[in-house]
Amino acid sequence: MAVQKALDSAKKRNFTETVELAINLTDVDLTVPKNRITEDIVLPNGRGKAVKVCVIGGGELALKAKDVADRVITPEELGEIANDKKQAKKIANEIDYFIAEAPLMAVVGKRLGTVLGPRGKMPKPIAPGADPAAMIEGLRKSVTIRTKDRKTFHAPVGTVEMSAEEIADNIDLIIKRVEAHLEKGKHNIASAYVKTTMGPSEKVAL
Repeated sequence: MAVQKALDSAKKRNFTETVELAINLTDVDLTVPKNRITEDIVLPNGRGKAVKVCVIGGGELALKAKDVADRVITPEELGEIANDKKQAKKIANEIDYFIAEAPLMAVVGKRLGTVLGPRGKMPKPIAPGADPAAMIEGLRKSVTIRTKDRKTFHAPVGTVEMSAEEIADNIDLIIKRVEAHLEKGKHNIASAYVKTTMGPSEKVAL
C-alpha cells in the first residue's frame, strides 16, 4: 500500500511532515478554463493539522465568529489592512480560508483581491448574522483542489501522525471527486503519487 510505504520511508524529522498527493492528468486541455478544476473537498478524516479560518464581517456575525474563527476582521479593519500591503500579505499567508459577510464580498474583492486571488483564497460568502460555526468546521477539514494550466497538481491529504488508513480514505475521496470533473473520468488520470514533505514518492494504485 503506497501510503504505508510513504509513511515507513519517512525519516523522523523535528517537525510534523505533511502527506501530499500529486495527481498527473492526461488528455485534458487545461488552457480551456471549463476543463480546470477548483473545488473544496471536506476530507473524511480531516487534515491532521490546524487549518486557520478568518471571518470578515461585522455586527452579529463578528460576535458569533469571535469564539470559533482564528481571526475576525471587521469592516473598519478591512480598510486599514488593505492599505498596508505588507500586513495584507502576512494575513493572506497565515490564513488558509476566508469567509466574508455576503454584502462585503465586492468590497473585499476590490480591496484585497490582488492579495487573495493569486493565492486561491478569495472568501466564501456567508449570510449576515448567520452562525459561521458549521462552515468553519467544514473548512478546517477541507483541502482545495486547483488545477491551473499544468497537468500535475498537489493536495495535502494528512500528516505523518495519521494512520495509513485515514490518509488512504482521504486520497480515495479526492481521486473520486477529481474523476467526477473529468470528461473521461479515471482515464484522464495518468498517475498519482503520495509522499511526505521530505520523503520519497510512492505510486498510488488507481
